[in-house]
Amino acid sequence: MSVEPPAFDLQSHSLHSDGSLEPREVVAAAAEAGVELLALSDHDSVDGVEAAAEAAVALGVRLAPAVEISSVDGTQQDLHVLGYMVDHHDPALRERLRSWREDREHRAEAMAGALRELGYELDDTELARRRAKGQSIGRPHLADAVVNHPANAERLSSEGLAERSAFLEAYLIDGRPAFRPRTKPAVAESIETIHAAGGVAVWAHPFWDVSDPDAVLAAIDRFRAWGLDGVECFYATHTREQAELLADRCAELGLLSTGSADFHGPGHRLFSRFRAFSTYGRTPDLGPIAG
Repeated sequence: MSVEPPAFDLQSHSLHSDGSLEPREVVAAAAEAGVELLALSDHDSVDGVEAAAEAAVALGVRLAPAVEISSVDGTQQDLHVLGYMVDHHDPALRERLRSWREDREHRAEAMAGALRELGYELDDTELARRRAKGQSIGRPHLADAVVNHPANAERLSSEGLAERSAFLEAYLIDGRPAFRPRTKPAVAESIETIHAAGGVAVWAHPFWDVSDPDAVLAAIDRFRAWGLDGVECFYATHTREQAELLADRCAELGLLSTGSADFHGPGHRLFSRFRAFSTYGRTPDLGPIAG
């Protein structure tokens, strides 16, 4: 008989990646929304976990130490593998994440150069602040640097790209003019790294990155052979059909089934509220993440 899990939300982001709040503020927002089990899962970083854990104790929230590793799978860019219950003090984990962030920074510099070649000015204020604090620079930050520069206002308005997400989708995703591919880590390496740090590996929001159901199911089978422990079945943008397809496959294969609203901050266009996802009457299997 399945056991109903606590009120959970197992993906969120702080200023240590592409969120807008400090880790303690993320935890406070989660607590206010009624989250009992939370994961702070910054991209390629565990630097915010300690502060989040301290805030979670004070607010009566259970925190699952986590990280979201941006990964590649052949020609597929930016598949995300969530690592839960990792030892966020582990030196090998932190070193690998550091090296991958460094690779990401080189990629960000290449994309910034491409944007300038396309005639855009970049507001370097926030980018410089992040560099000085050792925080990663991702595509959302590059998009902000463009849309926040007054010299671009007229052009962006005429192209209907004055908002961060619209600009990012037009210029900075795979196949767009300023996109530059990443080459590492591969999904298998991300899974191995998570396991080596004592964690469980979960494929984040499959249908956000891959639209074809057959391709998603084939990827789950392939990743399972590499040690994947679960799939984020229940997600803010997953439809009932998508969620049920994933949950059924996880049940069939004995994989964990998790979920999240992918909180990035109260002002985010899509991911601004905790618990803004549905399990469609299914009982998730959180395994060791639930404690």
